[in-house]
Amino acid sequence: MPFRYTVEMKKETLYAGLVALIVLAGIVFWYFNRAAYSPARGQNQEINTHNASPQEPMPQEEQKKARNPIAVFDTSKGIVEIELFLDKAPVTAGNFAKLAKSGFYNGTKFHRVIKGFMIQGGDPNSKEVDASRYGTGGPGYTIQDEFVSGLSNVRGTISMANTGRPNSGGSQFFINHADNVGLDHDKPPLTSSHPVFGKVVKGMEVIDVIAGVETNANDIPLVPVTIRTITIRE
Repeated sequence: MPFRYTVEMKKETLYAGLVALIVLAGIVFWYFNRAAYSPARGQNQEINTHNASPQEPMPQEEQKKARNPIAVFDTSKGIVEIELFLDKAPVTAGNFAKLAKSGFYNGTKFHRVIKGFMIQGGDPNSKEVDASRYGTGGPGYTIQDEFVSGLSNVRGTISMANTGRPNSGGSQFFINHADNVGLDHDKPPLTSSHPVFGKVVKGMEVIDVIAGVETNANDIPLVPVTIRTITIRE
């Protein structure tokens, strides 16, 4: 009995000590590793703040590409749209747009038509019945020649008509029905140079129709081709 008792007591003591050691080890382990399991105020506050108020993306400034105005010709043969090169020829294109906005061209005619060459308009005298004065009118002033490198009198471009002298353009214009590069300012020996200030972007088939109308000996259409209105779309 005493022997058995002593052994049992030792077993109980050993067991109790082992349990105590395990508990102590757990406490020590928790103590040294508590930072990994408890909220670390600084770090978690940064994370929470970030999640609560995410950084706004930097506003991106929208780059608006300047668009040239479109001159919409409502003619008796159909609609033609012409881009005015306001970015490259501001004086010439700007003058045309100003006149169009004022209604200057409304009711004028294409008073000179030559198939395979060009169709010409913009003369206020062409509103009259008497054709003897067609091609002689203007806005009452002239503008300077605005020759731009790279702008050539190719098919579909609109260019300034003039008297053959420098800086004599005003309101009259022509639309090239073919490539007429010989009318460019840098194509000598011609002295009658014509500044290009736009190009047909829609309705070239209408230009073809106008160019094909029957004309008299003075290249005036037998049946008038009228510009009802020119609207500037910006």
